[in-house]
Amino acid sequence: MFNNINIALVPLLPLASSILLGLFGRKYIKNAAGIIGTAALLVSAVLSAYIAYEYFFVAGKIDNVYQPIIAMQYNWLQFTPSLSINLGIIIDPISVMMMVVVTFVSLMVHVFSLGYMKGEERYATYYAYLSLFTFSMLGLVISTNIFQTYMFWELVGVSSYLLIGYYFQKPSAVSAAKKAFIVTRFADLGFLIGILILAFHAETLDFQTLIQRLTDANSTQFASSASSTFLGVSALTWGLTLVFMGGAGKSAMFPLHVWLPDAMEGPTPVSALIHAATMVVAGVYLVARLFPIFSFDGAALTVVTYVGAFSALFAAIIACTQTDIKRVLAYSTMSQIGFMMFALGVSGYGGENGLGYMAAMFHLFTHAFFKSLLFLGAGAVIHLVHSNDMNDMGGLRKLMPITHISFLIACFAIAGIPPFAGFFSKEEILLSAFHANTLVYGVALLTSGLTAFYMFRLYFSIFWQKDTEVHDSHGEGPWAMKLPLIILGALALLAGFVPFSSLVTADGMPLETHIDIAFSAAPVLLAAAGILLAMRLYKKANETPAKIALALGGLYHAAYRKFYIDEVYAFVTKKIIFNLIGRPAAWFDKHIVDGLMNAMASVTAAFAGLIKGLQSGKVQQYALYFFGGIVTLTILIIYWW
Repeated sequence: MFNNINIALVPLLPLASSILLGLFGRKYIKNAAGIIGTAALLVSAVLSAYIAYEYFFVAGKIDNVYQPIIAMQYNWLQFTPSLSINLGIIIDPISVMMMVVVTFVSLMVHVFSLGYMKGEERYATYYAYLSLFTFSMLGLVISTNIFQTYMFWELVGVSSYLLIGYYFQKPSAVSAAKKAFIVTRFADLGFLIGILILAFHAETLDFQTLIQRLTDANSTQFASSASSTFLGVSALTWGLTLVFMGGAGKSAMFPLHVWLPDAMEGPTPVSALIHAATMVVAGVYLVARLFPIFSFDGAALTVVTYVGAFSALFAAIIACTQTDIKRVLAYSTMSQIGFMMFALGVSGYGGENGLGYMAAMFHLFTHAFFKSLLFLGAGAVIHLVHSNDMNDMGGLRKLMPITHISFLIACFAIAGIPPFAGFFSKEEILLSAFHANTLVYGVALLTSGLTAFYMFRLYFSIFWQKDTEVHDSHGEGPWAMKLPLIILGALALLAGFVPFSSLVTADGMPLETHIDIAFSAAPVLLAAAGILLAMRLYKKANETPAKIALALGGLYHAAYRKFYIDEVYAFVTKKIIFNLIGRPAAWFDKHIVDGLMNAMASVTAAFAGLIKGLQSGKVQQYALYFFGGIVTLTILIIYWW
């Protein structure tokens, strides 16, 4: 049996670290804040690895099927005998996998930050926010019910707001933090409405009960959700689509992706955590958690499929034109999350039909290592060059050998070149798409080639081309920055060999998979072509890229401007919502609502002015009123008598 204390400590240690550093860090702990935060994450990571070993190899499997285990359950709010909000911890394949990913990547970010953030004025505050972010994501992935997930979902949003706006002295950072917070709030409104719809019809918030009732065609709850319609669409489809809306906001899927590039205003290690293990993968986890219901409702799953496929291609095209290295990586994340989403979308539930589900989770696993490696490598480069623009870089392989090799490994991994980790997970995604949807497979294949091109465009621009003059003596930085790059580089190379299909599947049963060399030839050759094209264009400085951009004309410019989605949102917000809704609402509030209240106050004041003499405080006046009243009453009595 599992030790519940060990399981509870995984999220509680980062929480304790956050509270300690937040309350006492700047005044009492100061420079030791990084050590305390890192030590807490180290223990959490070790405990997560131990729990994963216990679950996958000792206690989690019954009759060859991995069973969910409710480690803890506390009845928090009881509404009716059948409806309550509980707080608990669930242990199953995806929650255990996510615990390992979140704690390990967060640990690497904590260690890297010891060198990268050294000397920052708000050093302790940074580690307090980082620990809070980690706690929020851990709480999200181990939640036993959908409302508990929503509470931690919102805490993830708050944590991201604090970290993206860490450099609050910069207006651009404040703007980026607000943008991320507001865009995801719109998405989360849909998520909340979806929760209410599903909970109303299922009469529960518990994940396991919710899934059981809404996937049983004979249950009254399923009948209720299927028969209730709005605009010809069932309540079940509406609920799942709105829940996916929340996931699309957090995972930066089109058209709710606009916050992601601006989120690069936060410290670079934060970007590694957001993109590799926390906020951006939360949407994928949410769809995976409710996947039995999604797979039961084909309409909602179709939405997931096509939103994911379009987002993957859309982001890859934009990434080919960007020059800010962190923005290239941001759009790369959006594209890779799109791969995971459409893999879930083309998947069935059990057996070989569940290949897409397994592939999506496998890619989430491998992506966490090579994407965090890419961002931390970019952080090391920025730390040396003091610029995000790759036009200011070149020839850095000589000055940064460890960063160069690790970054190259990560580029091979994300490009899907064997035997690097990304090859194995991406091939499974492509195979699942090939068997399920020819259009999605074509989009995925094209996107894979673009991924290889733009990543090696970035690689050659940073580490080759011209030699950059760097007037700085710290080189690649201290070992606190280099060690995470080495460890993540090893994982980006080896993580693909983990027998993932035997551990994490849709129905808990092992899935037999193998690499088909004939099938893999096309995507690998396409990726190789993308790499060779990038080498031809960017290994040495030349005018060919500029000529190609000029030849593409409006298409290139539109991609460079991110297809003007931000401008469209700004126009809709400022010209339509503010002018046609905001200003009339403000006028109505000022002149009608406030005017009515002011008029009532004026009438009351005028009436008070007329009658205030009745309470002057003068006894003689009161006596006169008294006798006047008696005389008046006497006359009335005599008259009526």
